[in-house]
Amino acid sequence: METNTVCKYCQSPHVIKWGQVNGVPRHYCKDCQRKFVSADTIPGMQTSTKVIADCLNMYYEGMSENDIRRNLIQQDNNYVSTGSVYNWIGRFTDLAVQEADKHHPKVGDVWIADETYVRVDRRKSGDAEVDNPYSKSRRAKWVIFWDIIDANTRFLLASHITTTRGTQDAKALMDKAAAKAGKVPRVVVTDKLAAYLDGIELSYGGAAKHRQGGPFDVENNTNMIERFHGTLKERTKVMRALKNRSTLKQFTDGWLVHYNYFRPHMSLKDRTPAQVAGIEFPFRNWKDLCEQPYEKTARIPVVRPSKVTKTKLIVSKRRPRISKRTPRITPVTSLRTIRG
Repeated sequence: METNTVCKYCQSPHVIKWGQVNGVPRHYCKDCQRKFVSADTIPGMQTSTKVIADCLNMYYEGMSENDIRRNLIQQDNNYVSTGSVYNWIGRFTDLAVQEADKHHPKVGDVWIADETYVRVDRRKSGDAEVDNPYSKSRRAKWVIFWDIIDANTRFLLASHITTTRGTQDAKALMDKAAAKAGKVPRVVVTDKLAAYLDGIELSYGGAAKHRQGGPFDVENNTNMIERFHGTLKERTKVMRALKNRSTLKQFTDGWLVHYNYFRPHMSLKDRTPAQVAGIEFPFRNWKDLCEQPYEKTARIPVVRPSKVTKTKLIVSKRRPRISKRTPRITPVTSLRTIRG
C-alpha cells in the first residue's frame, strides 16, 4: 500500500511501508528500490535533521558532547553516541564554513582587534588530569587566538591562530579581515601590543588610523571584543581543552559562522550580525543548513521503466566427453623418382 511519503533519494511518490527498526517506521521506494527510515533524515543517516541541528546549536551555545547526549536521552529517548555527535559537528561545520566564505559583509569603517590565549591539550596517556583547563602546566599547550570585529555591525571579520605574538601574525589578521570585507578600514582599535603598530602599517599603510588603549580608554574601545572573548573562553572551558590545532581551527571557524549568521544579538534588536551587515544568507538556522544537501535540490520526475522479459540462459554442467582412443597417424611415404 503506497503512502503519502516521498522518497528522499529520487523524490518518487511510489513509496510503501516496509516494517520497523527499533520502533521507527521504514519505507521502500518501488522506483529506485531503496529503503529509508524517514523522509526527514539525510540519505545514509537514521537521525532526523531537527535532532542534528539541535545538537549543533547546543554545541556552539556551550554544551559538551556528553551533555548533548544526556539531553537527547532525557528529552527524546534517543541513545546516540558521543562519536555520532562529534561526526555531525565536523560534517556540517565544514559545510557551513564553505557556504559562509561565499558572502561578503557591508561593514563600517571602525574595526576592533584583540587576541587571547586558548589551551590545546597535549597530555599523554600516562599523564594526570588537569583540574583547571586553563591552568598553565607542562601538560597543557597554549595558542594565541587573534580576531577582529566591526564596531558597527558586530560582525566577526576574521580569526587567526598562532603560537607567537609578532608583527607578521598581526599583519595576517589584518589581511584576512580586509579580504573578507573587501575594503580597508578608516580606524583600527587595538590594545597596547606592539605587534599591531607595524602589522597595521604593513597591511593598510597610511589608509587606516591606529588607536591604542585599554577597554575604556578610547572611543569604540576593545570592551566589545573582550566580551566576545569571555563567551569564547566559557565555551572552550566546557570542552576541557582541545585535541590539537586542527580541531581548534575547525571549532573557531564553526564558532565564527554560528556567531555571525545564526546567533541573534540583543544589542542588534535580536538580529544577527550578518543581517545587519546586509548578507542574504540562504539558511536561517542550523536545520536549514542540514537539509541543504538534499532538500534544496529541484524535484526531478522519475520515469518508471517498462518490464523487460528476462531470458534464462541454461548452461549444462556436464563435462565434455573425451575419447581415450589414440588417434590414427597416417605414415608419410617418401616419393622416389624411378628412372625408366
